Amino acid sequence: MDRWRGSALRKPPPAIDARRAEAERGGGETGEGREEPVSPTGRLFREPHFSCYIVSVFGLGARVDLAAVRVGLEATLARHPRFCSVQVMDELEEDATPKWVRTTVDLDDHVIVPDLEPTGTSADPDRALENYVSSLSTLPMDHSRPLWELHVLDFPTSDAAAALVLRVHHSVGDGVSLLSLFIACTRRAADQDALPELPTTGAARRAGPVYALPSRPWHPPSSWGALAALAAWVVSLLLLAWHTVVDVLCFSATATSMLRDPPTLFKGAEGVEFRPKRFVNRTLSLDDVKYVKNTMNCTVNDVLLGVTSAVLSRFYFRKTGESGRKSIKVRSTLLVNLRKTPGLHALATMMESGKDNGAEWGNRLGYMILPFHIAMHDDDPLEYVRKATKVARRKKSSMESVFTYWSASMIMKIFGIKLLCATA
Repeated sequence: MDRWRGSALRKPPPAIDARRAEAERGGGETGEGREEPVSPTGRLFREPHFSCYIVSVFGLGARVDLAAVRVGLEATLARHPRFCSVQVMDELEEDATPKWVRTTVDLDDHVIVPDLEPTGTSADPDRALENYVSSLSTLPMDHSRPLWELHVLDFPTSDAAAALVLRVHHSVGDGVSLLSLFIACTRRAADQDALPELPTTGAARRAGPVYALPSRPWHPPSSWGALAALAAWVVSLLLLAWHTVVDVLCFSATATSMLRDPPTLFKGAEGVEFRPKRFVNRTLSLDDVKYVKNTMNCTVNDVLLGVTSAVLSRFYFRKTGESGRKSIKVRSTLLVNLRKTPGLHALATMMESGKDNGAEWGNRLGYMILPFHIAMHDDDPLEYVRKATKVARRKKSSMESVFTYWSASMIMKIFGIKLLCATA
């Protein structure tokens, strides 16, 4: 049996006497990061039937220096409050809820070098990497230790000289926080002690909620005065309220099965959601994506959403043989981060000190129902980007994600975590 398989068996979260443990630690205040309740969304992700993982693949330009990797982990991730804590239950509480409690990190349990078949990695390395990454999405994790693993795949593929695969349980944090954390673990090539710099404009440093007023609100001429500006603001606010009401009604109709997507090959047969899935990726040129973004006056996400619509459309009409003039709408669920993302310096300080220092961390996720436009636009492929941009701007002018987060929180508070898992 491979080493990584032997270490992946799930163990139940340990039960402790939290009061006794707190006394032994001499306090255990949340401000020091010693003990902290698991967030409601984190509790949802830790349920056995809803266990969810974030799997990230890093392509390297050289072979893996395992000793350097371990040194880097000891100075960064292993010092982060969430990456050196386990989820425990207080056995003395009547309605016990899991809490994060610090523990000792043994890198031998987290740095995994799998014993893969050499013939497979040499004959088709891309396929071997794909198979390995796909298997990580279904294997359970050992909850008796911090919920993260770094898998070292030291063989060349078509895109990299080697690869590192980081698997993190979703209860540790959301994807936006982890992405910022990864960047905070890096340093500039020209200055090994300096953090990288990120753009200070646009969505890259969003500090507020995901929803906003319409992307292109109407602005009256300056000569109209403050009254016209106020009127424009009121109109924009009314649009936000109207879009929110419509989206909430559509969400409620979907949740109660009153509104359904038409049957297509994307939905599959009944029970398909329980079958194993695979990770399949395609590399795109970021320069090409930026060129389209600048030409269309939209965002990178808008371009990628348009590319996804184009791919799904071509796949659908090729598989079904239907006429390309037919237009179909299918919908997908998009998770949205509603929490302020910590800055790089705050995350770097968090890892250096081992304390949260007041920085927000965890999962505060809402979600929205995102429609995909399925049609053929061979004459003008940019039509996919136009329609995707229109959908994205419309969704940004809505508080649907806030409503879904609020409704999920209310369900858990009133009916408990089990019902929330059943309805999610």
